[in-house]
Formats: sequence, structure tokens, C-alpha cells
Amino acid sequence: MIVRWSRWSPQVALIPAVVVALVAFIGAIGWTVLLSLTRSRRFPEYVIDWSEWSRQYERLFKDSGWEIALKNLLVLGLGSCLAIVFGFVLAALIDREKRGEGIFRTIFLYPLAVSLIVTGVAWRWMFNPTLGVQAFLHALGLTWVNFNWLASGETAMYGIILASVWQGSGFYMALMLAGLKSINSEIWSAARLDGVSFWRLYAEIIIPMMKFTFLTCAILLSLGVVKAYDIVVAMTNGGPGQTTWVPAYFTINAYWAKSNLGYASAAAVIMLAITLAIFLPLVMLTAWRERAREARG
Repeated sequence: MIVRWSRWSPQVALIPAVVVALVAFIGAIGWTVLLSLTRSRRFPEYVIDWSEWSRQYERLFKDSGWEIALKNLLVLGLGSCLAIVFGFVLAALIDREKRGEGIFRTIFLYPLAVSLIVTGVAWRWMFNPTLGVQAFLHALGLTWVNFNWLASGETAMYGIILASVWQGSGFYMALMLAGLKSINSEIWSAARLDGVSFWRLYAEIIIPMMKFTFLTCAILLSLGVVKAYDIVVAMTNGGPGQTTWVPAYFTINAYWAKSNLGYASAAAVIMLAITLAIFLPLVMLTAWRERAREARG
């Protein structure tokens, strides 16, 4: 009896967590999909007119604001990839220079301890033409410098990308550093003995060996980009105009500003579809490569 109970006790202990996941996660997704098929406004309605079940989605893809949000999502995703690049460069430099490794890791990881709201506010001050970097450079006589990016719709998204890269580079540095530490030290010694150049060593040996680390970073980055909201609100609040709208901002604005729960739910469902379209292939690729590696081993 004791043996049988010890075998089932882990499963029993997991029941509360499974119930919470089903209700709070799966249930919330189902509820959102249901509302996206209705005419819900401020409060939810559960009557579906099957002749117009796709009405909210048709409106969504005709909305110029949603089109802008999707374009900005692509721009933010591509620009945020710089965080992975800088993270790898910082990790490589720290890994090569052992002295002061702990201090540099702390310095580069510090932005991660700051919330996205605080990061956004700090960078908004830095972009302020009368208080920030531009005013400082003008005081030095560099009056030709223009760092007021947030005032223009053409450059505002680049300002958000710059702040996002600053905030996230330390996190990806930590992941990359862990990947570099996992590489056998004999590989480095053999490369030195063979006279392999620095660039060739990283391009042909180190980076291919860290493909799983890069894949993990890509998965985490994609999830963060799709749900980006805090930093946009803190820096531009979606402006100027609609030029810095992203899907998460559009979704929340559709409910709070337009009082349209059904419309906001449709946008949230599309966000989920985008996340799955990015996330699932990366996860499946990771699982396939891991299985292939185990089979070879």
C-alpha cells in the first residue's frame, strides 16, 4: 500500500497545478476565442450570430491601425535581434577576459533588474530634446546632432528598439555566457595549437556548437516581442499618432478606449496565432535536433 501511494503521490500533488492551468490558461483562451465571435462591447455577450461569426476578424484586417501594429511588430522583432548579437559579443569578450568577469556580468545584467516601464521612462528622458542627450551634446557645441527620435513617427520605433536592446542584451549575454562555458576547453586549446584565427574560430566552430543556445534566445525573444506593451506605453503611448502601435497596444486600446471587448478579443486571438506560428516551429526544431543528437550519441 505504501509503495503504491508513493508511486501515485507525485501525480496527486500535481492536480492543483493542472486544474489552475486548465482554468486560468486553457479556459481563458477558450473564453477569448468565444468573445471574438460575438458583438461584445463593454461587457461580454455569449450569443453568437453564426451568419456573422467572422465579423470582428474582417473588421480587424481592414483596420489601418492593426496593419500599422503588424508592421511595427516585424520592425521591432528584427531590430530586437540586435540584443542577441550584442549579448553574444559581450559574452565572448567576458569569456576571453577572465579578470573582472563578475563585475562586468553584474554591470551588463543590471538593466534586466529594471522593469520595462522604468526603462521606457528613463529612455524617454534621454530622448527629451531639452533634458536628455541632445541637450548635452548641443551644450558641447554639437548642434547638428538630432536625438529627438520620439517626436517623429519615422524614428520613434527605432527609439523603442534601442531601449529594448539596452534592456535585454544583458539577459542574452548571460545565456550566451552559459553556452560558452559549456564548450569543452580542449576545443579552445586545439584551435590555438592549429593557429585558427579568432574570427574563424567563432564563425566555424563556436557559433555552430551554440546553435541550441541561439535557438533558445530566439524563442524567448519572439515571445517578448509579440507581447511588447509596457515599453511602448512608457516611451510614446503609441504616438506620434498611431506610428508606434504594436498588437498588444492595439488590443488593450480596443477595449479601454473603444469599449469593444469582442474586437479586442479578436486581436488577442490573432496575437496568439502569431505566437504559435513563431513558437511552435522553433520548439519542434529544438526537439528534433535534440532527438537527433541523442540518436547519434
